[in-house]
Amino acid sequence: MFRRDLFRRDVLQQSACGFGAFAAASLFADWSRGETIGQPTRPVTGLHHAAKAKRVIFLFMQGGVSQVDSFDPKPLLDSRDGEMINFDDPREVANTGTMGTKQRLMKSLWKFQQYGESGKWVSDLFPHMARHVDKMAFIHSMNTEGVAHGPATLFLHCGTQNFIRPSVGSWIHYGLGSENENLPGFVSIAPSIGNGGPRNYGNAFLPARHQGTPIGKSGNDELTIEHLTSNGFDRKKIDELQRLNQIQRKRWSTNETELDAVIESYELAWRMQTIAPDLLNFESESEETQKLYGLDQKQTAGYGRKCLLARRLCEAGVRFVQVNYGDNTANPAWDQHSNLPKHEEHARAVDLPIAGLLEDLSRRGLLDDTLVWWGTEFGRAPYAQKNGTGRDHNPGGFTTWLAGGGAKPGISYGETDEFGQMAIRNKVHMHDLHATMLHLLGIDHERLTFRHAGRDFRLTDVYGKVIKDILDA
Repeated sequence: MFRRDLFRRDVLQQSACGFGAFAAASLFADWSRGETIGQPTRPVTGLHHAAKAKRVIFLFMQGGVSQVDSFDPKPLLDSRDGEMINFDDPREVANTGTMGTKQRLMKSLWKFQQYGESGKWVSDLFPHMARHVDKMAFIHSMNTEGVAHGPATLFLHCGTQNFIRPSVGSWIHYGLGSENENLPGFVSIAPSIGNGGPRNYGNAFLPARHQGTPIGKSGNDELTIEHLTSNGFDRKKIDELQRLNQIQRKRWSTNETELDAVIESYELAWRMQTIAPDLLNFESESEETQKLYGLDQKQTAGYGRKCLLARRLCEAGVRFVQVNYGDNTANPAWDQHSNLPKHEEHARAVDLPIAGLLEDLSRRGLLDDTLVWWGTEFGRAPYAQKNGTGRDHNPGGFTTWLAGGGAKPGISYGETDEFGQMAIRNKVHMHDLHATMLHLLGIDHERLTFRHAGRDFRLTDVYGKVIKDILDA
């Protein structure tokens, strides 16, 4: 005799570890607005005011890129290289409360040059990105919370160090929905399992449809979506599963349940079967475009494919795409405590692909309404860690940049001290950066809220201000 309770248990078990699991990690059209699946999504005009950007590409450099070796030159480090002076080392302060420890100044290992009409300084680490400085708004006065990778990475992605909160991509999709009902609205390419792992693209207490969909894995250049296959899932089976899901759904009295996400996930997964494989196939791209992203070179091909996929996803209507550069080792990619020269290996892997992405977006007219965000969880200290050959973490002053999507091109904002240790002028906290990005997307960060556990939450908590000086008129 057919037992429906066992069948449903089997179905839900399969959805937790098979085809449906991928789909449940997806975001779904503009369903959060009450629109019916199958209806065209409405164009973005801004939730609270006119939007400059429609979508975001976040280029996350995991581990902490050194600002004084990349975009924030400090001549005093060269002239006083090797000198021992007192610093309030953030790690020592956090661990022991000790202030004013003696540290050896260490000059940059790379030469800086000025580029573009704006004359921005870029080191030899990034010669390809340097060609695009006139498109970028540099913020040299970033500061954040958290001395260790885990807390700082969570703060960058979720605006908090230790509580489970929605990620920035989930907040953006919650506010704006998707431009394509047949694709997820939020994708994280090759995310790491460490330092927060899925929380960095998770929805937390937002409805499940707003979490990110991972494509590929950190440390692996293969770009695949697990279980994206139609084997064993024909339309009749999908319809039967949906019928059973709807029966179960009616037994719930709440407005929003995880089962809602399961119901919608099957439909999205079904539609994606014919679309996603083409997005992951780069053979339709011209040879010139593939070279632009460095797909013809072993050193750049891995990250190049990720950047090219980001452009294709944005072109297809995905709202927020995160392109991760990192690995799943104990020491994340750019985390050079004792071997700073390894920065060059990582720079060579990402420099050409990122430059290619900016060039390609510009050619296609996508850069005008696509906000590209290059960032890292914190910077690095201007002195040699333990008198060695690397640099320790530095959350007090570091650099990020924005391009396109309403960010003012060819400018520098803020300043660190003479050694590059602390932000001293026009400080920009991570909450401020989040507020500014939301503003460019047409969202007032103080009004993008979600009521949970008896209070209204937002990405910027009770902080954050829009940095108006980096907005293009």
